[in-house]
Amino acid sequence: MRRALTIISCLILIGPITSITAQQVDCDDLMDFVKQEGYYYAQVSSVSLIESTWLKEVKAYKYDYKIYVIAKIKTDEWGFNTKNYIFCSVPQSNWNNFSSIYSFDNLSYGERFHKYIMDYQCNCN
Repeated sequence: MRRALTIISCLILIGPITSITAQQVDCDDLMDFVKQEGYYYAQVSSVSLIESTWLKEVKAYKYDYKIYVIAKIKTDEWGFNTKNYIFCSVPQSNWNNFSSIYSFDNLSYGERFHKYIMDYQCNCN
């Protein structure tokens, strides 16, 4: 009985530590991994996003039957400087609704990105 309590106590203490460690993934490393190990799926190009004030380019990759979206976000007014962000396990229907050339709800790409993709930002640093 005492041994069982010791094991349970250890698991309770170790559990949160391992979950914290598992979440400490570098976003750049995750993007590189998805690009190398996954496969390119689709994109919304810079030309399609020309009127967006903050989206420069959005690409989707598939890995392990899941969609990962890498978005290039403008960090200046002209879009010369950008920063990449990754979004994990985006549902197929969300990607379709975002990337469609037709907006059935009259939303811009930026508004659709917020509606369909933004909630799936990966838990990385």
